[in-house]
Amino acid sequence: MKILVVSDSHGRSENLRDAIHIENPDVIYHLGDGQGVEDNLWMMSEAPCECVAGNCDWGGNLPSEVVLEVGNHVILLTHGHYYGVNYGYEKIAEAAKNKGCDIVLYGHTHVPTIDHYENLIIANPGSISYPRQNSREHTYMTILVDNSGELKMDLHSLEEYDRTHGN
Repeated sequence: MKILVVSDSHGRSENLRDAIHIENPDVIYHLGDGQGVEDNLWMMSEAPCECVAGNCDWGGNLPSEVVLEVGNHVILLTHGHYYGVNYGYEKIAEAAKNKGCDIVLYGHTHVPTIDHYENLIIANPGSISYPRQNSREHTYMTILVDNSGELKMDLHSLEEYDRTHGN
């Protein structure tokens, strides 16, 4: 199974549509600040979607977080703004452990990362629309779930795809 993880699309669907086309995922996780684009995911892909609300998603009915069992793991999906992710992992790690999670997927910072912290994997796909890392590439994450229930997480960028496919 392939999971596409995106965040911080901020109402722009073009790059999200491109990532879906490139990856052809079985499932999509949107980690907030979709600003309405998550309402149209069903038109971009037949893959089921899990979406959480970000700090810019006002007035919607998305949950602030979701806990999912995926393979041999329990994953917390959250935008991260309630946990002060700009300042460290302490609060988000505590929340994940209290919910029985061993993986946290969050957004908010617009910076892609896969980190190990206190026996957790804490990962951010970056922003598909408004990147803030030095390279300024539009990033997303894929998670491959193998037959034994183990996960392989990778960060990608639309620009990386263009470079390797001659676009």
